[in-house]
Amino acid sequence: MTQTITAMIQTHPTEIRYDRQLLEDCIAACVECAQACTSCAEACLSETEIDPLRRCIRANLDCADLCTTTARVLARHAGYDAAALAGLVLAACAEACRSCGDECSSHADMHRHCEVCAGACRRCAEACERLLATL
Repeated sequence: MTQTITAMIQTHPTEIRYDRQLLEDCIAACVECAQACTSCAEACLSETEIDPLRRCIRANLDCADLCTTTARVLARHAGYDAAALAGLVLAACAEACRSCGDECSSHADMHRHCEVCAGACRRCAEACERLLATL
């Protein structure tokens, strides 16, 4: 996946106004986090006791949607002044990832999938914050 992201950024015919490495890292982290959150929500739904996981499932689904949107917006970085919109989605994504990571962490002692997801959420929040700091 990262090879494709790198190749697409390197071969883009127009100027990219972002730090290319931070952009690559952020898109990859968003895609990874969206996948982890989707998988975690599915795993939570497969647990025998779903009631204590309802908040986690909702956080996973919201986070996955925001991560997917953020990756898609960041992939469209040319043709207009995208920095304003990128800043908004990066901030929203970082907040969703922090919130989801905290929620998943609260279940990590009983559910390994929540521990894995919390790590992906933290990495994504950090990647979004690093890119956001350069806009």
